[in-house]
Amino acid sequence: MRHPNVQPFHHADSGTWSYLVADPAGRQAAIIDPVLDFDPKSGRTATTSAQALLDAVHAAGLQVAWILETHAHADHLSAGHWLRAQLPGAKLAIGEGIRKVQKTFRPIFNLGEHFPVDGSQFDHLFADDEVFPVGAISARVIPVPGHTNDSVAYLVGDALFTGDSLFMPDGGTARCDFPGGDAATLYRSIQRLYSLPDDTRVFVCHDYGPGGREPRCETTIGEQKHGNIHVRLGVDEAQFVKLRTERDATLDMPALILPAVQVNIRAGALPEPEENGVRYLKLPVDAL
Repeated sequence: MRHPNVQPFHHADSGTWSYLVADPAGRQAAIIDPVLDFDPKSGRTATTSAQALLDAVHAAGLQVAWILETHAHADHLSAGHWLRAQLPGAKLAIGEGIRKVQKTFRPIFNLGEHFPVDGSQFDHLFADDEVFPVGAISARVIPVPGHTNDSVAYLVGDALFTGDSLFMPDGGTARCDFPGGDAATLYRSIQRLYSLPDDTRVFVCHDYGPGGREPRCETTIGEQKHGNIHVRLGVDEAQFVKLRTERDATLDMPALILPAVQVNIRAGALPEPEENGVRYLKLPVDAL
């Protein structure tokens, strides 16, 4: 009863892994971190990747109870809003820290006081350590701030979905230089994950194939503790903060951060059409 079926879906353009997580006994499921296809050159969106998740749901005869976001992603647009419309009864949820992210980015995108910063775009905001069911399997929300201040991980049975806190061991950890990010906080969040049993299955949100290897998505807590290139056993907080800070200073902004964040703080909904029927995303100049 602790071992959900996990089906991964890779979005090559953004290096994102999305997941369909199912209780094999109860036929209930959750979708984690779905991607809305977006072409920044043309501004066109598509639902090809999200449709693949939906097709898998229907093929397995599953009932989706939850669409789960680990945080307001900066590297892809969420398909959560679109999937919720296709899956009656599914709740779109994220950690309650999304309110802080909305408050941070509302002025950056000049969204105005009418834009709510209470998380009401989502159906449910998880409290830290909140427990919820996926069929007969118990799931728990683990706060993992540091990459962003709304980051959470989901522990569904023996399967941990880390969001951007941990990558594969040879990929290390996520950056901490976005608004609300903090390397010391991320180190403490990861230590909390490392307190889980070594055989806990770990599913990452991104993998960029370091060294040219094929993208991978699954590891274990034990493998992370002994092999993560940034934060394995023996690396203390000061060492990690120094490494992470120096590395972050060399990184470019994600290519999709501006379109992605303004959509994802809306729970994946695109802005309302203007009087000509066209939706517009904002591009703040010299703001980040």
